[in-house]
Amino acid sequence: MNIVYIGMACALCISALGSGLGAGVAGRAAIGGWKKCYANGKPAPFIMIAFGGAPLTQTIYGFLLMNFIGNHLRETGFDPLLGMFTGVFGGFAIGLSAWMQGKAAACACDALADTGKGTANYFIIVGVIETVALFSLVFSMLLLSK
Repeated sequence: MNIVYIGMACALCISALGSGLGAGVAGRAAIGGWKKCYANGKPAPFIMIAFGGAPLTQTIYGFLLMNFIGNHLRETGFDPLLGMFTGVFGGFAIGLSAWMQGKAAACACDALADTGKGTANYFIIVGVIETVALFSLVFSMLLLSK
């Protein structure tokens, strides 16, 4: 068995695990925020759906990393150990970014439900955390290309 497949699986699965955790945290906060708005007779901001779903993109990054590892192995035959560890640690970094993004999005939902203001500011912070996942993906790909 080629150990690079462990890295490929981890790139996807750990990223998806982080996305699930992050979306779960943000989704629960969105539901709580809507409840708060309804209870106070305020309009419930539909944009909280975007906060709830923001961590899901990291699953796509994990999928891209998984495919890059597999394609690069077939084309170049690099060290399978490098592929395994790149998948494990790249997937972990992407997944952790998704989880933390979900936590930040949860705070954004709570603040938006209370004030009805600051949506753009909250999205900027969520986007900054997304950047960590993008950097992790790109740097992992660069590591394999050397």
